[in-house]
Amino acid sequence: MLPSLAAVYRAQISRARVARIPLLFVATFQSVGIMVLMRGVVDGGSEARAVVAGSTVLVVAFVALNLLAQYFGQLRAGGGLDHYATLPVPPAAVVLGAAGAYASFTVPGTIVTAVAGSVLFGLPMTHLWVLVAVVPLSGAALSGLGAALGLLAPRQELATLLGQLGMSAALLLGVLPADRLPEPIGWARDLLPSTYGVEALARSFDAHPDWAVVALDLAVCAVVGVLSLAVATWAYRRAAVR
Repeated sequence: MLPSLAAVYRAQISRARVARIPLLFVATFQSVGIMVLMRGVVDGGSEARAVVAGSTVLVVAFVALNLLAQYFGQLRAGGGLDHYATLPVPPAAVVLGAAGAYASFTVPGTIVTAVAGSVLFGLPMTHLWVLVAVVPLSGAALSGLGAALGLLAPRQELATLLGQLGMSAALLLGVLPADRLPEPIGWARDLLPSTYGVEALARSFDAHPDWAVVALDLAVCAVVGVLSLAVATWAYRRAAVR
């Protein structure tokens, strides 16, 4: 399993290396631009923390959810799954390798966005080391969801649409402060995998964070990540045999 996972990961990193700079620029520019716009209506406090945390995790959503859904949708439509099916590689290694590669591209963008947002809103950067946990756990949850959407969509165009809708949900439900959302939309926010990564990062901007609650948010994000990757692996097996 581990050698196969490493091989798929290296192959995906090599394949996407040419597009890395445009991906990082677009994802980071989008999130920083949103924070600049929100600066005009949000002064500080919990709302500023929510905006910065949501914009940071949005970088992960753009790459790990949106682009991965498009990639697996294209792979299925173009017969790429047949190629992987002929290799002695476990299905889980294909899903995890691709998800890990796409999530890796988000690391520089999340750091730049978090630092820029902290400076823009005057937030402390003492506990930004929480990104070490937030990025991989949110990336796992969103990558699994993106892969599942791409593999389960009957057409490539629908996979692209679902990826865009998922990223839009991460934008609207993650960046906007939770206390300003209507209650039914707040319930939908609780179902979004990236929400718990956003909450963990937002709490870390407090002067004295409640680390027990932060750890609980990260634990929920980890559980959702395992479940979403398991669903993506099942979806891969289902698509590969058709």
